[in-house]
Amino acid sequence: MHTRELGQGLTVSAIGLGAMGMSQSYGPNPGDRDDMIAVLRSAPDAGVTFFDTAEVYGPYVNEELVGEALEPIRDDVVIATKFGWRIEDGRSVGLDSRPEQIRRVADASLQRLRTDTIDLFYQHRVDPDVPIEDVAGAVGELVAAGKVRHFGLSEAAAGTIRRAHAVHPVTAVQSEYSLWTRDPEAEVLPTLAELGIGFVPFSPLGKGFLTGTVALSTEFAAGDIRATIPRFAAENRDANEALVDHVRVLAAAHEASPGQIALAWLLAQQPWIVPIPGTRRTERIRENAAATGIPLSADDLADLNALADRIGVQGARYNEQHLGLVGR
Repeated sequence: MHTRELGQGLTVSAIGLGAMGMSQSYGPNPGDRDDMIAVLRSAPDAGVTFFDTAEVYGPYVNEELVGEALEPIRDDVVIATKFGWRIEDGRSVGLDSRPEQIRRVADASLQRLRTDTIDLFYQHRVDPDVPIEDVAGAVGELVAAGKVRHFGLSEAAAGTIRRAHAVHPVTAVQSEYSLWTRDPEAEVLPTLAELGIGFVPFSPLGKGFLTGTVALSTEFAAGDIRATIPRFAAENRDANEALVDHVRVLAAAHEASPGQIALAWLLAQQPWIVPIPGTRRTERIRENAAATGIPLSADDLADLNALADRIGVQGARYNEQHLGLVGR
């Protein structure tokens, strides 16, 4: 596995692992917690040493899972987690990035993750009620105290990134980015390039769609977030299949999977981009990691770059509620 550098000298594996799906959002959770611990512990064998979690996943249980799994190998991995939600009675009920809340979350996350320091601490969503300068200042104090190493933002607008970075250096920005979600290209990616900030795409496989395993006949289980996303509605899924069909053809030419092509495309965009595909299976971790070895030619990249414009993508990437939380 190659390594890549995000901002501020943070070196991570070129492919990371998003742990959210081990605790929520993709149908029934795995019945055996020990199985998920084994999957997490298997990732470094494939070279994957960058792990992503958040207090709100579960809530709390995903951090606990990641903390238990990685405790024996803590010195060999990089752990990112997130703050920014108000959680009551086991569910998120709104945003809260007040400095006192950030400090509380950091202390609680450290306990759940069984570590002395959080490697990368993201604001999960921008809180319009708290100036981003106050957020950056609070995280900067945690860095000074040794509780956090690096500061990140998630789904933030370019202007917000600039304001935060002026107060405390931002190491990474995390947003959805893939062959069918190109939103960051207009403003966010140029801003990161200018400021020397890394980029961490979540849902780099289009929540599974770009792997070619989601068909028109697929029925999403109760609790699967995709059932609430317009892009996965039956009429849009059918139209979007044309995009995946094109990726399949290129994958066959490279003796690769469609998902590997989607990840290789992301890796080719910039040397400071580090995707974090999620999975519950060790074999998928290995498959995703192998995408770092797939050489895409200039013609391949040009073809893929134009793919969404040429074929089109039907449906929004979130429902209206969640779209209201991004790009602020």
